[in-house]
Amino acid sequence: MVTTAPANRRARQAIRDTWGGEVEVRGLRVMTLFMVGVTSDPGLGKLLIEEARERGDLIQGRFLDTYSNLTLKTLAMLGWARKFCPQAHFMAKVDDDVLFNPRALLHFLNKSRNPYEQGDLYLGRVHLHVAPDRDPDSKHYLPSGAYPSSVFPDYCSGTAYILSRSALLKISLAASASPLSTPLPPEDVFVGLCARAAGVPPEHCPLFSGGPYVPYGRCCYQAMVSIHHISPREMLQYWQDVHAPPPCSWLSQRASLGVCKVRAMLGTVLG
Repeated sequence: MVTTAPANRRARQAIRDTWGGEVEVRGLRVMTLFMVGVTSDPGLGKLLIEEARERGDLIQGRFLDTYSNLTLKTLAMLGWARKFCPQAHFMAKVDDDVLFNPRALLHFLNKSRNPYEQGDLYLGRVHLHVAPDRDPDSKHYLPSGAYPSSVFPDYCSGTAYILSRSALLKISLAASASPLSTPLPPEDVFVGLCARAAGVPPEHCPLFSGGPYVPYGRCCYQAMVSIHHISPREMLQYWQDVHAPPPCSWLSQRASLGVCKVRAMLGTVLG
Protein backbone atom coordinates (compact mmCIF):
# COMPACT_ATOMS: atom_id res chain seq x y z
CA MET A 1 0.00 0.00 0.00
CA VAL A 2 1.68 3.19 -1.23
CA THR A 3 0.58 6.52 0.24
CA THR A 4 0.81 9.11 -2.52
CA ALA A 5 -0.35 12.65 -3.31
CA PRO A 6 -2.74 13.17 -6.25
CA ALA A 7 -0.16 15.21 -8.20
CA ASN A 8 2.62 12.58 -7.87
CA ARG A 9 1.79 10.69 -11.06
CA ARG A 10 5.45 10.34 -12.12
CA ALA A 11 6.31 8.75 -8.78
CA ARG A 12 3.44 6.26 -9.11
CA GLN A 13 4.47 5.34 -12.64
CA ALA A 14 8.09 4.83 -11.58
CA ILE A 15 6.88 2.44 -8.87
CA ARG A 16 4.70 0.55 -11.38
CA ASP A 17 7.70 0.25 -13.69
CA THR A 18 9.96 -1.09 -10.92
CA TRP A 19 9.14 -2.79 -7.62
CA GLY A 20 5.39 -2.17 -7.83
CA GLY A 21 5.28 -4.20 -11.01
CA GLU A 22 6.25 -7.37 -9.15
CA VAL A 23 3.35 -9.85 -9.01
CA GLU A 24 5.21 -12.90 -7.65
CA VAL A 25 8.29 -12.91 -5.41
CA ARG A 26 9.85 -16.11 -4.04
CA GLY A 27 6.69 -17.99 -5.02
CA LEU A 28 4.38 -15.60 -3.17
CA ARG A 29 1.84 -13.26 -4.74
CA VAL A 30 2.47 -9.53 -4.34
CA MET A 31 0.11 -6.67 -5.16
CA THR A 32 0.81 -2.92 -5.07
CA LEU A 33 -1.98 -0.35 -4.62
CA PHE A 34 -1.90 3.45 -4.17
CA MET A 35 -3.81 5.38 -1.46
CA VAL A 36 -4.83 8.98 -2.25
CA GLY A 37 -7.24 11.55 -0.89
CA VAL A 38 -9.53 14.08 -2.56
CA THR A 39 -7.97 17.00 -4.43
CA SER A 40 -9.40 20.52 -4.51
CA ASP A 41 -8.17 20.95 -8.10
CA PRO A 42 -10.94 19.84 -10.54
CA GLY A 43 -8.45 19.29 -13.37
CA LEU A 44 -6.25 17.08 -11.20
CA GLY A 45 -9.32 15.24 -9.96
CA LYS A 46 -10.26 14.42 -13.55
CA LEU A 47 -6.75 13.14 -14.26
CA LEU A 48 -6.97 10.90 -11.16
CA ILE A 49 -10.24 9.39 -12.41
CA GLU A 50 -8.65 8.68 -15.80
CA GLU A 51 -5.58 7.13 -14.14
CA ALA A 52 -7.78 4.97 -11.91
CA ARG A 53 -9.75 3.69 -14.89
CA GLU A 54 -6.60 3.02 -16.88
CA ARG A 55 -4.48 1.43 -14.15
CA GLY A 56 -7.01 -0.01 -11.68
CA ASP A 57 -4.68 0.41 -8.69
CA LEU A 58 -5.86 3.66 -7.00
CA ILE A 59 -7.85 3.79 -3.77
CA GLN A 60 -9.34 7.17 -2.81
CA GLY A 61 -10.32 8.09 0.72
CA ARG A 62 -12.95 10.64 1.71
CA PHE A 63 -10.62 13.37 3.00
CA LEU A 64 -8.77 16.33 1.50
CA ASP A 65 -5.30 15.20 0.48
CA THR A 66 -3.07 17.56 2.51
CA TYR A 67 0.03 17.09 4.65
CA SER A 68 -1.98 17.68 7.81
CA ASN A 69 -4.34 14.86 6.82
CA LEU A 70 -1.69 12.16 6.39
CA THR A 71 -2.98 10.47 9.54
CA LEU A 72 -6.47 10.29 8.01
CA LYS A 73 -4.88 8.73 4.91
CA THR A 74 -3.27 6.04 7.06
CA LEU A 75 -6.56 5.42 8.87
CA ALA A 76 -8.30 4.95 5.52
CA MET A 77 -5.51 2.66 4.30
CA LEU A 78 -5.66 0.44 7.40
CA GLY A 79 -9.44 0.20 7.26
CA TRP A 80 -9.43 -0.64 3.54
CA ALA A 81 -6.77 -3.33 3.92
CA ARG A 82 -8.56 -4.83 6.90
CA LYS A 83 -11.82 -5.09 4.93
CA PHE A 84 -10.66 -6.02 1.44
CA CYS A 85 -7.42 -7.99 1.94
CA PRO A 86 -8.39 -10.89 4.24
CA GLN A 87 -6.10 -13.27 2.34
CA ALA A 88 -2.94 -11.14 2.74
CA HIS A 89 -0.38 -12.42 5.24
CA PHE A 90 1.45 -9.07 5.38
CA MET A 91 0.84 -5.47 4.42
CA ALA A 92 3.65 -3.03 3.66
CA LYS A 93 2.94 0.68 4.01
CA VAL A 94 5.37 2.57 1.75
CA ASP A 95 5.77 6.25 0.79
CA ASP A 96 5.97 7.07 -2.91
CA ASP A 97 9.57 8.35 -2.65
CA VAL A 98 10.82 5.00 -1.33
CA LEU A 99 12.64 2.33 -3.33
CA PHE A 100 11.14 -0.83 -1.85
CA ASN A 101 12.58 -4.33 -2.22
CA PRO A 102 9.99 -7.13 -1.75
CA ARG A 103 12.62 -9.80 -2.42
CA ALA A 104 14.89 -8.53 0.38
CA LEU A 105 11.89 -8.28 2.73
CA LEU A 106 10.79 -11.86 2.10
CA HIS A 107 14.40 -13.06 2.47
CA PHE A 108 14.54 -11.35 5.87
CA LEU A 109 11.17 -12.77 6.95
CA ASN A 110 12.11 -16.28 5.85
CA LYS A 111 15.31 -16.07 7.91
CA SER A 112 13.76 -14.51 11.02
CA ARG A 113 10.37 -16.27 11.23
CA ASN A 114 7.89 -18.55 9.52
CA PRO A 115 6.18 -16.22 7.01
CA TYR A 116 2.84 -17.97 7.58
CA GLU A 117 2.81 -18.08 11.37
CA GLN A 118 -0.07 -16.19 12.93
CA GLY A 119 1.84 -13.73 15.11
CA ASP A 120 1.95 -9.98 15.47
CA LEU A 121 4.58 -8.17 13.43
CA TYR A 122 5.09 -4.39 13.26
CA LEU A 123 8.46 -4.11 11.53
CA GLY A 124 10.55 -1.20 10.25
CA ARG A 125 13.07 1.41 11.31
CA VAL A 126 12.14 2.06 14.95
CA HIS A 127 12.39 5.58 16.34
CA LEU A 128 13.13 5.59 20.09
CA HIS A 129 12.20 8.17 22.74
CA VAL A 130 11.11 10.90 20.30
CA ALA A 131 9.76 14.06 21.94
CA PRO A 132 6.74 15.91 20.50
CA ASP A 133 7.53 19.07 18.55
CA ARG A 134 6.22 22.01 20.60
CA ASP A 135 7.32 24.70 18.11
CA PRO A 136 4.15 26.45 16.82
CA ASP A 137 5.94 27.33 13.56
CA SER A 138 6.80 23.70 12.77
CA LYS A 139 4.68 21.55 10.44
CA HIS A 140 5.05 18.79 13.05
CA TYR A 141 3.72 21.02 15.86
CA LEU A 142 1.79 19.10 18.49
CA PRO A 143 0.60 21.14 21.50
CA SER A 144 0.49 19.61 24.95
CA GLY A 145 -3.31 19.80 24.83
CA ALA A 146 -3.30 17.34 21.91
CA TYR A 147 -0.57 15.13 23.39
CA PRO A 148 0.43 15.86 27.00
CA SER A 149 3.23 13.29 27.44
CA SER A 150 6.84 14.38 27.01
CA VAL A 151 7.80 11.47 24.76
CA PHE A 152 6.11 9.31 22.14
CA PRO A 153 5.99 5.53 22.42
CA ASP A 154 8.52 3.82 20.18
CA TYR A 155 7.24 3.61 16.59
CA CYS A 156 8.32 2.60 13.10
CA SER A 157 9.25 5.30 10.59
CA GLY A 158 6.29 6.04 8.33
CA THR A 159 8.48 5.88 5.23
CA ALA A 160 8.03 2.08 5.18
CA TYR A 161 6.83 -0.48 7.68
CA ILE A 162 5.32 -3.99 7.66
CA LEU A 163 2.25 -5.29 9.47
CA SER A 164 1.27 -8.92 9.73
CA ARG A 165 -2.44 -9.68 9.30
CA SER A 166 -3.02 -10.03 13.05
CA ALA A 167 -1.13 -6.80 13.81
CA LEU A 168 -3.07 -4.99 11.07
CA LEU A 169 -6.39 -6.09 12.61
CA LYS A 170 -5.40 -5.07 16.13
CA ILE A 171 -3.88 -1.70 15.16
CA SER A 172 -6.72 -0.85 12.77
CA LEU A 173 -9.35 -1.58 15.43
CA ALA A 174 -7.40 0.46 18.00
CA ALA A 175 -7.17 3.32 15.48
CA SER A 176 -10.92 3.22 14.85
CA ALA A 177 -11.56 3.49 18.59
CA SER A 178 -8.94 6.18 19.21
CA PRO A 179 -10.14 9.78 19.68
CA LEU A 180 -8.58 12.08 17.08
CA SER A 181 -6.90 15.17 18.51
CA THR A 182 -6.58 18.55 16.81
CA PRO A 183 -4.04 18.83 15.34
CA LEU A 184 -3.50 15.19 14.53
CA PRO A 185 -0.19 13.56 15.53
CA PRO A 186 2.15 12.56 12.68
CA GLU A 187 0.84 9.45 10.95
CA ASP A 188 3.69 7.16 11.98
CA VAL A 189 3.41 8.36 15.58
CA PHE A 190 -0.35 7.71 15.46
CA VAL A 191 0.26 4.14 14.27
CA GLY A 192 2.77 3.73 17.11
CA LEU A 193 0.21 4.97 19.64
CA CYS A 194 -2.40 2.57 18.30
CA ALA A 195 0.13 -0.28 18.28
CA ARG A 196 0.90 0.37 21.95
CA ALA A 197 -2.82 0.43 22.78
CA ALA A 198 -3.23 -2.85 20.91
CA GLY A 199 -0.24 -4.48 22.64
CA VAL A 200 1.81 -4.78 19.44
CA PRO A 201 5.46 -3.74 20.00
CA PRO A 202 7.52 -2.32 17.12
CA GLU A 203 10.41 -4.45 15.86
CA HIS A 204 13.53 -2.80 14.45
CA CYS A 205 15.15 -3.96 11.22
CA PRO A 206 18.39 -2.27 10.06
CA LEU A 207 17.47 -2.99 6.42
CA PHE A 208 14.87 -0.19 6.48
CA SER A 209 16.00 3.40 5.98
CA GLY A 210 13.83 6.12 7.43
CA GLY A 211 16.25 8.79 8.53
CA PRO A 212 19.35 9.91 6.65
CA TYR A 213 19.62 9.32 2.91
CA VAL A 214 21.53 6.14 2.08
CA PRO A 215 23.98 6.83 -0.81
CA TYR A 216 23.71 4.46 -3.75
CA GLY A 217 25.69 1.24 -3.76
CA ARG A 218 24.56 -1.63 -5.98
CA CYS A 219 25.20 -4.42 -3.49
CA CYS A 220 23.91 -2.35 -0.59
CA TYR A 221 20.64 -1.62 -2.38
CA GLN A 222 20.25 -5.32 -3.21
CA ALA A 223 20.19 -6.08 0.51
CA MET A 224 18.13 -3.12 1.79
CA VAL A 225 14.34 -3.47 2.17
CA SER A 226 13.61 0.26 1.81
CA ILE A 227 15.52 3.37 0.74
CA HIS A 228 13.99 6.79 1.35
CA HIS A 229 14.37 10.05 -0.65
CA ILE A 230 14.42 8.47 -4.12
CA SER A 231 13.23 10.47 -7.14
CA PRO A 232 11.28 8.78 -9.97
CA ARG A 233 14.32 9.01 -12.28
CA GLU A 234 16.62 7.49 -9.65
CA MET A 235 14.10 4.73 -8.93
CA LEU A 236 14.11 3.61 -12.57
CA GLN A 237 17.90 3.84 -12.81
CA TYR A 238 18.71 2.10 -9.52
CA TRP A 239 16.16 -0.70 -9.97
CA GLN A 240 17.56 -1.59 -13.39
CA ASP A 241 21.14 -1.56 -12.12
CA VAL A 242 20.38 -3.53 -8.95
CA HIS A 243 18.69 -6.31 -10.95
CA ALA A 244 21.30 -6.51 -13.70
CA PRO A 245 23.57 -9.60 -13.58
CA PRO A 246 25.60 -10.74 -11.82
CA PRO A 247 24.00 -10.76 -8.33
CA CYS A 248 26.17 -9.63 -5.44
CA SER A 249 27.55 -12.27 -3.12
CA TRP A 250 26.54 -12.39 0.55
CA LEU A 251 29.96 -11.02 1.56
CA SER A 252 29.73 -8.17 -0.99
CA GLN A 253 26.28 -7.24 0.31
CA ARG A 254 27.46 -7.19 3.95
CA ALA A 255 30.51 -5.07 3.12
CA SER A 256 28.50 -2.68 0.94
CA LEU A 257 25.85 -2.30 3.66
CA GLY A 258 28.53 -1.22 6.12
CA VAL A 259 29.97 1.32 3.67
CA CYS A 260 26.49 2.71 2.90
CA LYS A 261 25.66 3.14 6.60
CA VAL A 262 28.95 4.93 7.30
CA ARG A 263 28.45 7.24 4.31
CA ALA A 264 24.88 7.97 5.44
CA MET A 265 26.05 8.87 8.96
CA LEU A 266 28.87 11.06 7.60
CA GLY A 267 26.38 12.81 5.33
CA THR A 268 24.16 13.58 8.32
CA VAL A 269 27.07 14.85 10.45
CA LEU A 270 28.41 17.04 7.63
CA GLY A 271 24.94 18.30 6.69
